[in-house]
Amino acid sequence: MTIDWVHFTPWISLVGGLLIGVSATLFLFFNGRIVGISGIVGGLFRPSNGDIGWRLAFIAGMVCAPFVYGLAFPLPVVRVDTSTPVLIIAGLLVGIGTRYGSGCTSGHGICGLSRRSPRSMVATLAFMFAGFVTVYLVRHAFT
Repeated sequence: MTIDWVHFTPWISLVGGLLIGVSATLFLFFNGRIVGISGIVGGLFRPSNGDIGWRLAFIAGMVCAPFVYGLAFPLPVVRVDTSTPVLIIAGLLVGIGTRYGSGCTSGHGICGLSRRSPRSMVATLAFMFAGFVTVYLVRHAFT
C-alpha cells in the first residue's frame, strides 16, 4: 500500500473529525440524543409527537452540506467502480447490519465509543474487522 502524499490531507481530516465530534457533543447536550444516522432516519418511519421536524432538518443538513461546501471549494470527483445492483445489495446489507447491530457506524463509532459503551466497542470492532476482511477479499482473493 502506498500513500498519495500529494493528496494526503491529515490537517483537513483532523479538523473534519473535530467538527464531527463537537457537533455530536452539542447534539447530545442540547437534544439529549445520540447522533446515529440510522436511528435518526429510522425514527421517521415510526415518528413520535413533535419528533419529525428535527429529524428532517438533520437529514436536510446532511444532504445540503456538500452543495454549500461546493460553493466555496471544488468538490472531489466521485468515481463508483461497481454496478447499480451491487450498490443496492450493499445498501441493503448495511441496513440489515444496522438493525442487527442496534445502530450504525456513526452512532457506535463516534458517539458510543466516546461514552465508553461496551456494546459500541464490540460493534465498532465487528464492523471494522468485517471491513478489513471485505477489502482484503475483494482486492486480493477475488482478483
